[in-house]
Amino acid sequence: MKKILFLALLLSGFIGISQTTVNGKVVDQNNEPIPGANVVIVGKAIGTTADFDGLFNLETSEVPPFQLKITSVGYSEATENVTENNQTFTVVLNEAQTFLDEVVISASRTPERIFESPVSVERFGLKEIKNTSSASFYSGLENLKGVDINKASLTFQSLNTRGFATFANTRFLQLIDGMDNSAPGLNFVLGNLVGMNELEVQSVEILPGASSALYGAGAFNGLLYMNSKNPFDFQGISTYLRGGVTSQEAAGSNQYYDIGIRAAHAFSDKFAVKANFSILKGEDWHAVDRGDFDNPTFTRADPSYDGLNVYGDEVGIVLNFDTPLNLAPGTLGSAFVSRTGYDESDLTTYDAESVKFDGSIHYRPFANDFEIVYNGRVGRGNTIYPGANRYAITNFIMQQHKLEFRNDNFFLRGYITTENSGDSYDTRFAAINVNRAWKGDVQWFTEYTGAYIGSRLGNTALPGITTRLDDTAAHAYARQAADSGRLVPGTPGFESAFNQVISDGDLATGAKFIDNTKLRHVDANYNFTHLTKDIAEIQVGGSFREYVLNSGGTIFTDFDKPITYGEYGAYLQVQKKLVDDRLKLTGSVRYDKNEFFDGFFSPRLSAVFTAGEKRNQNFRASIQRGFRNPTTQDLFIGLDAGAAILVGSAPNNLDRDVRTFDISAEGQALTGLQTSTIVGRAAYEGGYSLSSVLAGAPTAADVPIVKPEEITAYELGYRAQFGKVAIDLSAYYNAYTDFLSIQRVLVPLYGEVGDGGLSLLALQNGDRKVYQAYTNSPADIGAYGGTLGIDAKIFGNFDIGANYTYAEIDFNQAAFPDFQTQFNTPRHKVKASFGNTELFKNFGFNVNYRWSDDYEWQSTFQNGPIPSFSVLDAQLNYSVPSIKSVFKLGGSNLLGEEYFTAVGTGLIGSMYYLSWTINN
Repeated sequence: MKKILFLALLLSGFIGISQTTVNGKVVDQNNEPIPGANVVIVGKAIGTTADFDGLFNLETSEVPPFQLKITSVGYSEATENVTENNQTFTVVLNEAQTFLDEVVISASRTPERIFESPVSVERFGLKEIKNTSSASFYSGLENLKGVDINKASLTFQSLNTRGFATFANTRFLQLIDGMDNSAPGLNFVLGNLVGMNELEVQSVEILPGASSALYGAGAFNGLLYMNSKNPFDFQGISTYLRGGVTSQEAAGSNQYYDIGIRAAHAFSDKFAVKANFSILKGEDWHAVDRGDFDNPTFTRADPSYDGLNVYGDEVGIVLNFDTPLNLAPGTLGSAFVSRTGYDESDLTTYDAESVKFDGSIHYRPFANDFEIVYNGRVGRGNTIYPGANRYAITNFIMQQHKLEFRNDNFFLRGYITTENSGDSYDTRFAAINVNRAWKGDVQWFTEYTGAYIGSRLGNTALPGITTRLDDTAAHAYARQAADSGRLVPGTPGFESAFNQVISDGDLATGAKFIDNTKLRHVDANYNFTHLTKDIAEIQVGGSFREYVLNSGGTIFTDFDKPITYGEYGAYLQVQKKLVDDRLKLTGSVRYDKNEFFDGFFSPRLSAVFTAGEKRNQNFRASIQRGFRNPTTQDLFIGLDAGAAILVGSAPNNLDRDVRTFDISAEGQALTGLQTSTIVGRAAYEGGYSLSSVLAGAPTAADVPIVKPEEITAYELGYRAQFGKVAIDLSAYYNAYTDFLSIQRVLVPLYGEVGDGGLSLLALQNGDRKVYQAYTNSPADIGAYGGTLGIDAKIFGNFDIGANYTYAEIDFNQAAFPDFQTQFNTPRHKVKASFGNTELFKNFGFNVNYRWSDDYEWQSTFQNGPIPSFSVLDAQLNYSVPSIKSVFKLGGSNLLGEEYFTAVGTGLIGSMYYLSWTINN
């Protein structure tokens, strides 16, 4: 009996630890393997992933019968019933008829098909990443309808929707796995410079237009949401190697490379890890426009020349050549003279670089859908950022660290973002202060004045002067004399002075950009649908954020200690389906509070109605309010940018910016003072409007303190599927109030605005300073437009698509001459694509074409027209299943017509590349 019991216990033990094994292959309707397909036991967090050949092997302690769900992005899901051990399946997934079948999360914070989304949404998934003809997945996003990408650099591309954006795009939110990817001190995203490795991207979703009701202040004009691959679902090691050539007339042909690797492994159904690394290096687009943008006829021979991509020549004064010798007024006259500048190419190496690393630990303590995730991201890069000046962003580092608890119904996450400006510097101030390190402004202008007067009067004591020179020749002689011994780029003297300047954070003597700002963020969401599905789908959530500004007084007025402030918000969303599930109503409301401003409610109402016998058409409408808080710079900046002194308008910032300026000889005679001290508050309460001074009728500028900007967004849309044809149409109107803006004012160094005397003499004598104030425009501003997209399959398996975008601003510029909207968007855009993922066995191709209408660019760097342009990209790809590889040969801007998307940037040339992707 004891032996029988022992054998029974032993047998039961073996049964308890026995494994069920399931094998199979996942293929499409053409019997081609589908790599990366997910195979999961229904109702369990247990599964595996198909390899490059579509093969999978699943070992589990689950005892049959149970059911498998097999899914892959771009395909309809399938299920298989496992009834016994060692079963083998061939699973056929049918390709989704159109992109409207694909699932997005961002539109309602819950999974839903694009077809059912209550607002416009664009999706870029694994299939699109594989087939993009652009050199990177991020660049490929500009082929989506309604999406613009402004290109400042090879590594800095600023994405935007529905207008109103410079490169400092503070109206558009970019999230990576729920983390705001904006640099907290800069307040905007540096493209994908410190973003995501493309091997790690599962999908990218873009919501054009306001999304404040769910995502708060940052999602004012649009949202980009990047989702990464979970290591439980996507395992193994994958790599890509991409190399090629950039071609630009100014820079010539230069090599670039882009390499990435991803490794992920699930050690059990409870524990998984992943890590990603990528590096891109190349030669940036050279900016070499030496024309004087404000005076197109000027050359470097003109005394007041100020070249667009020439810096240091912004320093200039009016020289009166009669005063030194007490000549009768008008004898020699006067002229505005600027110092000799340096080309941008003298001040930066144009080394573009992006190095990214991230790693995650995923833990499922109960082997179900509850998951604990730690994610750390570090990015370092070199790029060029056009702001008020052109900034050489060098060895810039940004880190993000996140801890998240989540399951299918909730998440709770907290993360911290820190930035370190590294060796970044302002190229304009680098030129200005290299000049001053060699020879001070007073000495240079004094020498220029003496040489000009002497050459005009024929002073033979001057070298080379034997007779009187005319005005043009005298100016040329004076500049040559004042520049004698000037530091020449490439010489040891120049390099020594340059390196000293770019390591100095005081803009009076240096150019270094110092920023170690950080933010802390916590947000949570709970979806009650599993409890309330018979009533409605209900979600609640909230967030808290704290900024810690730390620039050592070089950008912000944090000269004594870091500046800290916070904001918080909460939201509620209810969805309900009616009329046999044909009508879906969604209502959302969010409340946000920044410590400097009153609280704000952001409601959204939307309706989607599905029509047609086959439920293949829907109509959608939505209305929502949104808001945008002033940025950290709007509130706390205190920076002399050369062209203007920037002063933020937080209530406790107005008196923190204190500066002392020299007064001219004429002003000293009037006041008896040699210097004047100006407090930042004067930008708001003690200046003249710039336009009134230029018009010859100085008027006091009353600049209100900044407050949040508001938007009311209306949208109508239509989507339909007719067989293999998908149509997506949308139209919108955005009405803005309290539009965040800047206003430049002239602050006199003596007298008081409105005194009718002394302050006007200060303007006349040049004893005034340009200040830039941050405020809200009283103007009524609107924007409207629409998109139309058609995608289809033709001739069997060919993909073809075309889309059109219209965008227009509704604003009376004549009524508000001082205000720049910075709409920066073409009125018309057309995009088209044509390709085939399987033209013949293992071979595919894709072609993308884009045309952009001309438009007007406005920014703090320079305004000007952007000519229309056309761009053609194309790629050929070849799969080699035996080595789990895909080879791609492609190029962007194959037409070779160089173009630019912003004034002052380098012309964008062509790129040609060859890539090898393994096991992805």
